[in-house]
Amino acid sequence: ILARIRVKELLHFVLWSHLRPAPLDFLSLMRSCWAEEPEDRPDVSQIKAEMRILNRGQNGEVNIMDNLLMRMEQYAHNLESLVEQRTAAFMEEKKKSEELLYQVLPSRTAQTWKAVEPEYFDNVTVFFSDVVGFTQMCSMSTPIQVVDFLNDLYTCFDAIINDFDVYKVETIGDAYMVVSGLPDRNGMRHAKEIARMSLALLKAVISFKIRHRQDDTVKLRIGIHSGPCCAGVVGQKMPRIVCLVILSTQHQEWNQQEK
Repeated sequence: ILARIRVKELLHFVLWSHLRPAPLDFLSLMRSCWAEEPEDRPDVSQIKAEMRILNRGQNGEVNIMDNLLMRMEQYAHNLESLVEQRTAAFMEEKKKSEELLYQVLPSRTAQTWKAVEPEYFDNVTVFFSDVVGFTQMCSMSTPIQVVDFLNDLYTCFDAIINDFDVYKVETIGDAYMVVSGLPDRNGMRHAKEIARMSLALLKAVISFKIRHRQDDTVKLRIGIHSGPCCAGVVGQKMPRIVCLVILSTQHQEWNQQEK
């Protein structure tokens, strides 16, 4: 047998001696697939294209197998397109979720996606402010008007603090808390950043207009203190940074309006 293979006799014997009658086009395709040299043989895509042509019926219509292949290709194409669309939608929602998370937590904390241990900071500056006469204004306003007022005021504040090296911790009612020196330490610049930010806020409220009380002006009362601080993330449903400080809130309560 090996000797016959060497002289290429067995190949032709196996190929042609036991073949049933078949169309010449099929035989020609089979011969090309049995070519001695690999580069002379058609690849799978060429065979597939040739089979499509050969499988067409005499009236030019596509037979069942060809129709099935076309449907499978169309289904695969549609599936790939659907996967791309769903992936793009998922990435867009993921981006929105990350942006929202970065607004709730510092980016360094949010990127870890792990439990954050409380951290001690040797020296930071904490800022507290509230609106003078806020309780009286609430008693003379509707809840919607109060919400609109706070939203307008804090939107103004948020735009201003972006120009300083500070981190907004939280707002509770009319209280606005900002800290500098955490979560990213900035040496001894924290007091300067908070002081400059405070002056910018005081300047901004001079021209701030209350929607439902156009004749009234907003007066801020501010408390600032520098010193050590312990900060950490608390909660799982609505995690947020908590700074354990006392003195700055006391200073805010002691201060007079616009100071």
